[in-house]
Amino acid sequence: MEVLKNILEFYWLALLLGWPAMSFLAFTHVVTTKRDVRSAIGWSGIVWLAPYIGPLSYFLFGINRIERKAARFLEQQGKTASAGREDKPKSQLSAPLMKRPEIKAHVNLMDKVSDFPFVMGNTIKPLQNGEQTFAAMLKAINSAKKTIGLETFIFSHDKAGRDFVKALGAAVKRGVEVRVLIDTIGAFYSFPQIIKVLKKNGVPVARFNKSLVPWRMTYLNLRNHRKIMVVDGKVGFAGGINIREGNFQMSHGKKVIRDLHFSLKGPIVRQLSRVFTLDWAFASNEELALPLWCPEIKARSGSAFARGIADGPDGDVKKTRWAFFSALSMAQKTVTIMTPYFLPDRVLVSALNQAALRGVKVDILLPEENNLKYVHWAAQSQYGQVLEGGCNIFHSKGPFDHGKVVVIDGRWVLLGSTNWDPRSLRLNFEFNVECFDQVFAKRLQALVGAKLAKAKRITMTEVKSRSKFRRAWLGLMWLFTPYL
Repeated sequence: MEVLKNILEFYWLALLLGWPAMSFLAFTHVVTTKRDVRSAIGWSGIVWLAPYIGPLSYFLFGINRIERKAARFLEQQGKTASAGREDKPKSQLSAPLMKRPEIKAHVNLMDKVSDFPFVMGNTIKPLQNGEQTFAAMLKAINSAKKTIGLETFIFSHDKAGRDFVKALGAAVKRGVEVRVLIDTIGAFYSFPQIIKVLKKNGVPVARFNKSLVPWRMTYLNLRNHRKIMVVDGKVGFAGGINIREGNFQMSHGKKVIRDLHFSLKGPIVRQLSRVFTLDWAFASNEELALPLWCPEIKARSGSAFARGIADGPDGDVKKTRWAFFSALSMAQKTVTIMTPYFLPDRVLVSALNQAALRGVKVDILLPEENNLKYVHWAAQSQYGQVLEGGCNIFHSKGPFDHGKVVVIDGRWVLLGSTNWDPRSLRLNFEFNVECFDQVFAKRLQALVGAKLAKAKRITMTEVKSRSKFRRAWLGLMWLFTPYL
């Protein structure tokens, strides 16, 4: 708070001194704190070329105060940002997997990057759309005996949302400890907001980054994009689906959204629980009892070796990027990517092309219809860069497909909430799970393969035949990539 007060004092002084002083203060902060050169150049231009509005925009959207708040939070708990990395258990993988040098290299790298190790004996099941996902989640809520932790980006005030409110409220009445964490920006996706309804039903709820008052907010441009639910510390759910009626394929009067989510059982669930309890404490200042919320879980008969990857601007925001880079270098035969938003930076584009040039078949499935038109336009501007290296791009037919998954060589899978765009990889709090499981990977490969079979392939000829006006328009949208 002291630092923020100092910043405010500087800004009041700058207002008195005028635009040059404001811009100089903002510019100084940009060049001394930003790590990404594109972001630094972009903000520098804004603060100098837009009198008053530019520096004010940077103050509202450009300063990361989450990291400082997180550091204080961990310090209060007697921890450091890298707590547990040196002392955490070693990853558990089968000997045949670790004998492969490319897999061993990947595991060693991610052991240093992630806060969690690979754990064995997990079962992971894909759930398609709202019909399967919400039915499974509500069934778990209705059978809960001790705890329910739910963390989501969007929790809409519609039929789907009300079904969850009813189930969560009933669980509270049964004596179950329930906590619900919703992102502040995500809460505005529906009106009226669901938060008052949850509270009315006795459900404890907190908002991430809850204040929009400039001197209290941590960072207006950050989102908690994680989608996690854990019941009794034993049954977990993770993936990309939000709680909204549009995820039902037969919804009426709503834009239909196709999506993928996953149910998880086994020791991996404890990692989901730990992420939720930390996020809840961060947002609400309530520390949940770990023996109750994060019980020890013995390995099951499941075949998946799995690890959680939680990243965000509270510390190391590059964990998922490292996972992408390492997995692409690990690939020997196939890489299959499904994502709704595809805005990789030049380094990621190079990694994709390098895999294709090595002879790996790289298929990228994107939605033909997108809910964010400007992101879709910006993505199309980059198609040529990806296709020239030998990667394949496909547009899936039908409703907007929000699913996100990466499958490599029919044995490694990354699932979760992260998109291939700057927001997910630099600004959002995300949660993903990587796993080695041939049965599960082949099942997902078949699921995505069925979509690829019906998809339209984008060719370099098609890209080169665009009109000058369309190329200029797509290029203009691409210029905003760091801010989308």
